[in-house]
Amino acid sequence: MNQVMLPLRIAKNTSFSLQSIQSVLNLLEEGATVPFIARYRKDQTGGLEDHEIFKIQKEAKAVEELIQRKKYILTTIKELKIKDKNLALDIENCWDKKNLEDLFSPYKSNRKTKASIAKENGLEGLARIIMSQKNLLINTEPYIQNAIKTEGEAIEGAIDIICEWISRHAYSKNQLRRLFSGTGILKSKIKKGKEKEAEVYKTYFDFEQKANQLPSHRILAILRGTQEGYLNTTIKVDKQTAIDAIEKNFIKNKSKSASIVKKAISNTYTKSLRPSLEKELLNDLKLKADIEAIQVFSKNLEQLLLASPLGKKNVLAIDPGFKTGCKVVCLNKQGDLLADTIIYPHPPQKQEQKSKESLLNLVKKHRIETIAIGNGTAGRETEIFIKSIPLPKDIAIYLVNENGASIYSASKIGREEFPEHDITVRGAVSIGRRLMDPLAELVKIEPKSIGVGQYQHDVDQALLKTELDHVVEKCVNRIGVQLNTANKHLLQHISGIGPTLANNIVSHRLKNGEFNTLVELKKVARLGDKAFEQCAGFLRVDGKEPLDKIGIHPEQYNNVRKIAKQKKIRIEDLIGNPEVLNLAKDQYLEKEIGKLSLQDILNELAKPNIDPRVQDDQLEFSKHITTIHDLTMGMILQGQVTNITNFGAFIDLGIKENGLVHISQITNKFIKSPSDILSLNQIVSIKIIQIDLENKRIGLTMKI
Repeated sequence: MNQVMLPLRIAKNTSFSLQSIQSVLNLLEEGATVPFIARYRKDQTGGLEDHEIFKIQKEAKAVEELIQRKKYILTTIKELKIKDKNLALDIENCWDKKNLEDLFSPYKSNRKTKASIAKENGLEGLARIIMSQKNLLINTEPYIQNAIKTEGEAIEGAIDIICEWISRHAYSKNQLRRLFSGTGILKSKIKKGKEKEAEVYKTYFDFEQKANQLPSHRILAILRGTQEGYLNTTIKVDKQTAIDAIEKNFIKNKSKSASIVKKAISNTYTKSLRPSLEKELLNDLKLKADIEAIQVFSKNLEQLLLASPLGKKNVLAIDPGFKTGCKVVCLNKQGDLLADTIIYPHPPQKQEQKSKESLLNLVKKHRIETIAIGNGTAGRETEIFIKSIPLPKDIAIYLVNENGASIYSASKIGREEFPEHDITVRGAVSIGRRLMDPLAELVKIEPKSIGVGQYQHDVDQALLKTELDHVVEKCVNRIGVQLNTANKHLLQHISGIGPTLANNIVSHRLKNGEFNTLVELKKVARLGDKAFEQCAGFLRVDGKEPLDKIGIHPEQYNNVRKIAKQKKIRIEDLIGNPEVLNLAKDQYLEKEIGKLSLQDILNELAKPNIDPRVQDDQLEFSKHITTIHDLTMGMILQGQVTNITNFGAFIDLGIKENGLVHISQITNKFIKSPSDILSLNQIVSIKIIQIDLENKRIGLTMKI
């Protein structure tokens, strides 16, 4: 069933062709990775992009899990000797997870309930008579025996059984599910006596909004406030509308039996269906909010990972501080630590002259070309201090986003790299290296700790990890890495490698020296043909083989040699030669290589190793604004986007506190998300429209 149904179900859930889906599934089954398929198997997939292949992979997993669940349910029903052919057929044809569980619900409970006790007492026959609503009179006498002493007890027991039937009626439950999702209103109210400590949730003290119109950040905020014990949260649905919908499915006349069934319907809705559907809708809202928040986080993370690298420079990096001083490190062009010290240019010590002399000595001794300053506490003050020093004019000064640096400094990776140094040194090194190559440094930090999202600790952590790991993998493979210089943390994200092979590659490099060709990778322990196929196209080697230096897979080297032979030039002269693009319409090569693959090869030959990371503009903050107290209403400034959420963007103004531009203040045009207009590190002009000194909040607008 899997081989036939899997691609069909994925095609129904997505917009991709059945042929492309089948090709992706076949390649994944063979052990290919998403980056490899996207880059080197375009002709098989019809040119599907990375995120599309990843979507097919996720859909395949979800459909496979549903298929396995159906198999389990069908086996269980067979073991229970339930001979309802329609039930088995309904299960086989069901492709909705909730509906599937509704169908299985009557057969999976073994716990003792009021209904099961009533059945043990022989009341199921009475329940069927009442449910049929055919008899004007209800004769309970045959059922008054053993534990059942009175007519009332018999009727109540029958009602318990009927309640169970109604609660498990799949069609009715689905009707109510649509009612809840379509008309449900989410209400939150502050718990009595919690007003003061729940001040951060003040917006939701007495709040209600239609559930299907709630933005993700509100859902997550309300659910967090509820989980922390400050808010009571409910879903409001018109009770009579819900009960009327159920009654249409069960009530046949106006008999006494019908009135008993009505009572059972009311009881079932109040005690069973309403609570379970409310919980289900809250879970659905949470999942929807999680997915939206994770999409925002993923987009931000990708922009951060693909930030422009400074390149190989001698860097002096500073992790700023006031009382504890500024930790200073010097790094060479490879990012190796050369020296470290602490200076105290700020109050309370205010050793300005001594600090200047210390920095000038380090700049001269280590031939410093660039200075990187962490943008956290005391960052702006340190930048102003550094600019007051008579440094050589060609030394560039950068404020560097230090989110996650403290995580790295206390991590296992940080301890492994600098076992003899404390966390302050590691943090400063991370700041300097992040300027040199953001991607190589940020892969050492757990993505969710980088701090470029919303409510990242509230969302489904497994889902978050899956998405963010994919973003890291996509970015690393998009750029590619130098095999002879890449650290193991970067290598492990290359297609087909992983942590074990990354360690083995580094160990092999240390023992045997640099790789001269990509083919030598096959000498690495446990790196077989399949792993080589998957990783080789994303690695670069400056060695004997000129094609190893660029982004062409070794499986295509012979085809490139044919092209060189056809052009009657050396391969070295082919690389960087835009004339090769004229071969794009060569029918023989197109048939031999594939149209899309040929185009990629020719593009890479014409313009090899193009780095998509563009240089960010550097913002000079005003020297006169160093704290929130320097701001005034209506002031127009330039700032830099540091974080984007669904509700707005946070802007660095050169002070400790970031300002917030709400989505409604970004543009006069309608936008679905701030990311439609803004990107991380973008420099924007803003106006101050709110200053809350007590809560240290700054409201901004871009509508100037």
